[in-house]
Amino acid sequence: MLFNSFEYLLFLPVVVALYFTIPVKWRWLLLLIASYFFYMSWKAEYAILILFTTSVDYSVAIKIGKELSKRKKKIWLLLSIIVNLGMLAGFKYLNFFAESANVLLEAGNSGYSFPLYHILLPVGISFFIFQSLSYTVDVYRGIRKPEKHFGKYALYVSFFPQLVAGPIERSTSLLPQFNNPRAFSEQNLISGLKLMLWGFFKKLVIADRLGMFVALVYENPAEHNGIPVLLATLLFAVQLYCDFSGYTDIARGSARILGYELMINFNRPLIATSLRDFWNRWHISLTTWFRDYLLYSLPYIKEKKIVQTKIYRNLVITFLLMGLWHGAAWTFVLFGLFHGIMLVLETITEKPVDAFYQRTGINKYPVLKKALGIIYMLSLVVFSLFFFRANSLSDSLLLLSNAFDFSNTAEALKAILKNLEVVFGIMMIIVLLWAEHFHAKHNLVKVIASKPIIIRWTAYIGFIFFVLLFGVLHQEKFIYFQF
Repeated sequence: MLFNSFEYLLFLPVVVALYFTIPVKWRWLLLLIASYFFYMSWKAEYAILILFTTSVDYSVAIKIGKELSKRKKKIWLLLSIIVNLGMLAGFKYLNFFAESANVLLEAGNSGYSFPLYHILLPVGISFFIFQSLSYTVDVYRGIRKPEKHFGKYALYVSFFPQLVAGPIERSTSLLPQFNNPRAFSEQNLISGLKLMLWGFFKKLVIADRLGMFVALVYENPAEHNGIPVLLATLLFAVQLYCDFSGYTDIARGSARILGYELMINFNRPLIATSLRDFWNRWHISLTTWFRDYLLYSLPYIKEKKIVQTKIYRNLVITFLLMGLWHGAAWTFVLFGLFHGIMLVLETITEKPVDAFYQRTGINKYPVLKKALGIIYMLSLVVFSLFFFRANSLSDSLLLLSNAFDFSNTAEALKAILKNLEVVFGIMMIIVLLWAEHFHAKHNLVKVIASKPIIIRWTAYIGFIFFVLLFGVLHQEKFIYFQF
């Protein structure tokens, strides 16, 4: 059941109507049933995985809470880590490691190869496993007490708005909300619907439209070179942002209608002025998850020079694993490794770059400095997306080599300018960037809400028809569903 499907547009109002009709004490149960129904619409059998993860981590947290021995607490935590990551590895990475090992075995003429299995990756497994695992770590660290109500913990793991693609919520934020359900609020209803509408605009009008051109290039890498390759990769950066942040807006809007607040997962990453700034704004729930549960947990030696070296090493390891989290392929490994290495280099060169800006007088022109920062950030991000988007490592290398072949530039530009979907998509990108800028400065939602009712509702209804008229309505899956 996709957010951009008729089924979801029927499912959500039914759940909302029932939720605010039944007694408060049973609302958690309704949401739990609805969440499992939502997930089972993909593949019913895989609901067992969520139930298994939920049961293990619920039980482990109870055991950790009761134990007085630090060693025994650690053993229980280790059990949770092994079960969760073992399940993730089995479904997501087993064939990847087997295929990689087989390449080495074949090179060594061993005559042996590991078997490969046809396993359908459960939707959202990387998200709900990380969410559940963070809970047991928080209990182990004493950040929160174990949740005694199994049903509400099960709802925390499976809450349908953010189940399959995040945000990856923390138990300290979401679980308390299930223990204190809110009454129906007209303000939440209207605010949630507005957020959902904005998400549909980003997904249907921009992301899915740009995706057609991106797919044309990336599914046929040998047939394209120069401007089309560079443009497709740049547009993919926008497509990925609009697709994923659009999903997040719909998820947050759906939850808000029910009275629950999910975390903000994006903060205008397309205007970041450095790679570090980009990752502080992009997929915030995942970035902070790796920071809090991996980066800060990796060991380092407490001597000044060695500490810095270890921090750099840990940063590269963290981003390598973040790349692997996105997918079981060497393209994603290289994507993560590239970002880790560039973040280290960015940190090392930060002072010399600041000194250069000071010496050349660029610091006196904030707009120029910001523009240079955005160009620098986009250059690195777009380069990394050659690996992220390509179907294989060979495809990514082919596209990279073709990207700087400008032999047919004139013909390519003419073809692009005749492609109305691309031209309209770029126009919508400008609208998006303007709207985000205006909202950051003046709060666009409040500005519209302050207008007379006729103007206000004309704007709302007009925008709905605009999305329906210009949206790509053939129910494209959200990109992050595959992770």
